[in-house]
Amino acid sequence: MAEICPFSGIRYNQEVVEDLASVICPPYDIVSPEEQKAYYQKSDYNVVRLEHGMESPEDTEADNKHSQASITFNQWLKAGILQADPVPSFYIHEHTFIYQNTRKRRLGLIACVRLEPWENKVVFPHENTVPGIKSDRLELMRACAANFSPLFGLYEDPGQRVAKLLISQAKRKPLIDFTEGGETHKLWISSEPEFVQRISHFLAPKPIYIADGHHRYETALAYRDEIQQSTSLRNSDAAFNFVMMTLVSFSDAGLIALPVHRLVRGIPSQTLAGFRNQLATFFDIDLLPLDETGLPEVRGATTSVLGLEPGSLTTLRLRQSVSLKNIMPEGHSEAYKKLNVSIVQHLIMENLLGSSGKTDGIAYTPDAEQARRQVESDEYQLAFLLNPIPATTIKAIANANDRMPGKSTYFYPKLPTGLVINRLEGTL
Repeated sequence: MAEICPFSGIRYNQEVVEDLASVICPPYDIVSPEEQKAYYQKSDYNVVRLEHGMESPEDTEADNKHSQASITFNQWLKAGILQADPVPSFYIHEHTFIYQNTRKRRLGLIACVRLEPWENKVVFPHENTVPGIKSDRLELMRACAANFSPLFGLYEDPGQRVAKLLISQAKRKPLIDFTEGGETHKLWISSEPEFVQRISHFLAPKPIYIADGHHRYETALAYRDEIQQSTSLRNSDAAFNFVMMTLVSFSDAGLIALPVHRLVRGIPSQTLAGFRNQLATFFDIDLLPLDETGLPEVRGATTSVLGLEPGSLTTLRLRQSVSLKNIMPEGHSEAYKKLNVSIVQHLIMENLLGSSGKTDGIAYTPDAEQARRQVESDEYQLAFLLNPIPATTIKAIANANDRMPGKSTYFYPKLPTGLVINRLEGTL
């Protein structure tokens, strides 16, 4: 059973930091070096200094971006720039944004979730992770003993019981209400015993599916194990046994999962010369003309390719007669083998282009127009455009104890970092 708990979140003191739009930032993994500099310049108190600090040539093992984040974090707490809420609470976050010219709203519950190993099947992953990223996040967690950004978790809510409770809280005047980058954030806090008890009760039997934050969840597990091994502290309510999440219902109208497109460069000319003929062995191929009005809409294709034919979008549809049995890696579910991203990863990129194990020449983006620009500028040779993966498929993959290839989904928009911070010291 999932254990969902209120906590005493740390938040910006609005009497000191009046413009909250100036101090939030996205999660570390989508902040480019240019954006990182911009967030530094936006405010002396921008949370990027904690979440994703700048590196310096003078960094040492003892004095680096993580140790500086710890110093800054404690200075802000001491100066009252950040302050802890006095009572353990649940936080309700309303995130309003524009998607495809339509105004959307996503309602999430920010709470602490007890850490459970994957094998316990309480919290489920759906994507693979990369070791290097986890080691960086673990160093930050060791230095600061805090979660600066919430993980994004999904749950089922039949009968809308949790949704109704959250909506009832959101009828009050929000404690936080601001707009940044065209997105509006509202935050409510509730420590009412009945509300806390009912939320915890309704969510307890529900598995939690990680939408975004697989690396941070595995980092939190590693950090918990480290603390348990290095101390005699065995209190099950110790804060390091939990991780901060924003929990959103699978049925939320604002839940949007975008595909992540693949860009490839460094393909040898001889490989590229025969590539189209190799594709024709497995796929039905069509060409759609490109113009300045944007990419043409494609339905039902396994993938669409930019860069294969000048001035055209090449659509590939896997032939029904094609067997992928000897191409797909062993140990995966049938749901995995049917994913377009799996077919692109294993059949096209690994089998035909020979990119298995190579990551230097591969990039990822959820923005198809950006992929087009990068191919047309010759920064990349090819771009493989993918279709969105429905939330039901994400859940099916997770329930099958399987994981998609890394960078398969991009939940839009990203949760903000800096609305609420969770301290990993003491008890909940």
